[in-house]
Amino acid sequence: MKLIVGLGNPGAKYEHNRHNIGFLAVDEIHRRNSGFPPWRPRFQGQVSEGRLGSDKVLLLKPSTFMNDSGRSVGEAMRFFKLEPADIVVIHDELDLPAAKFRMKAGGGHGGQNGLRSITAHIGADFRRLRLGIGHPGDKKLVSNYVLGDFAKGDREWLEPLLMEIADNAGLLADGQDSQFANKLTLVLTPEKTRREKKPSTDEQPKTAEKTATAAVPSATPKKPKAQSHIRQARQQVTSNLPKSGPMAEMLKKLLNKD
Repeated sequence: MKLIVGLGNPGAKYEHNRHNIGFLAVDEIHRRNSGFPPWRPRFQGQVSEGRLGSDKVLLLKPSTFMNDSGRSVGEAMRFFKLEPADIVVIHDELDLPAAKFRMKAGGGHGGQNGLRSITAHIGADFRRLRLGIGHPGDKKLVSNYVLGDFAKGDREWLEPLLMEIADNAGLLADGQDSQFANKLTLVLTPEKTRREKKPSTDEQPKTAEKTATAAVPSATPKKPKAQSHIRQARQQVTSNLPKSGPMAEMLKKLLNKD
């Protein structure tokens, strides 16, 4: 048995809060993977038991409010005799930009009250899927920020992120955290480099035309050397003819005729 926990606060008032992104992720896993029955109350929370791949999985949304999440998680863990490594907790992370995520096993709670409570009940060696929601920039604004609803524009990154988490949740159940992270990164991270643009098909014939034109010889043919000698001989004969008279004019015409 594996336990996948989403952190959040129960009730319609908090449903779309940034602090409830863990609930949203587990709801999406429940929705997109067949075989999970409707939610029912158990372990001081809402649960649904099904399968992801070859593993039995219990989805859990604590109803104890965020600050007491550890009571619900601890009760489920003891009932199924689970180890911390069998538990994945999905929660919001202020220190990550919106749309970013990190997988981590063990560590501190970083001021996240849900993690603080879980650590107090079961220790710190459970696995965490940290989902970035960004930071308001001022500590005084944090409370209103995390308890505020996601903006409409957040849907552009939030919906694809939740969908990919749900579609690859089987890897989480199998303990393949690195493969899970790689899958999400490949799908969610846009390609940073583009291949150099190749010349279009209608540009290539123009280049060929220019090359062919450059190879064509001059359109004006050179006169053979024999014609040049004949022209010189005619000039010499013409220079020895009489300069005037009918006979001189007739001979000049004959000699200059091609």
